[in-house]
Amino acid sequence: MKLAQEVIEQLAIRLENCELQAQDTPKITDDHPDMDWDDAYAIQNEIKRRKIARGARIVGLKAGLTSHAKMKQMGVETPVFGFLADYFSVADGGEIDTGKLIHPKVEPEIAFVTKAPLRGPGCHIGAVLAATDFVIPAIEIIDSRYRDFKFDLKSVVADNCSSSRFVVGGRMGEAAGLDLRTTGIVLEKNGEPVAFGAGAAVLGHPAAAVAMLANMLGEKGEEIPAGTLILSGGITEAVAVQAGDAVTLRAQGLGSVSVRFR
Repeated sequence: MKLAQEVIEQLAIRLENCELQAQDTPKITDDHPDMDWDDAYAIQNEIKRRKIARGARIVGLKAGLTSHAKMKQMGVETPVFGFLADYFSVADGGEIDTGKLIHPKVEPEIAFVTKAPLRGPGCHIGAVLAATDFVIPAIEIIDSRYRDFKFDLKSVVADNCSSSRFVVGGRMGEAAGLDLRTTGIVLEKNGEPVAFGAGAAVLGHPAAAVAMLANMLGEKGEEIPAGTLILSGGITEAVAVQAGDAVTLRAQGLGSVSVRFR
């Protein structure tokens, strides 16, 4: 680690205040160009600690940067990961107040809910599928706190990977009974299709992202507990939304999930 604990705490306060107050900020590596990955996750963990101290509950995890092409482009070998707090959750068909967000975008995802712990190292797709209670379609609303959505990956990790809101719904599916690689999705905005894709866009198989997360946590002596919701990563590019928009995700064999913005 390159940053002092005091600096990590200050940056966590700055980024979390931006989230809570819907204010943007220049990326933090502008002032701290030497910060490393450990620093970035330490800032994220301090944000998580602050939320828990105020009574928030951590209900899940999320993966980002989950395409091989993007990872190669950014010079990394694994996705990046963040956490999901309870107040991020929005009911299927519910409304999101855009006044509490900066510049939201939506991503279609397949979410996993575990029935058994997942531990690394050595976690693989088969272990993930065996430990999965069910999969369910999800819309993640990302909202980077960085001005004009301009950032680098270490700044993104520190900012909890742009996490802000998520919606799950549709039908629960048995992971072992589905070929999640070929599960197709259509993302609609205001009744018009705006993105198409299939599960294979996420590392060849969405469960691969969950396995990578388990292995990363295993390096730190941690695990993914049973009952954890995991957003496995965007199947398509993120789509910008604004007040007045309605978004629906239709997933093959898994029904649909929707959310409105006001």
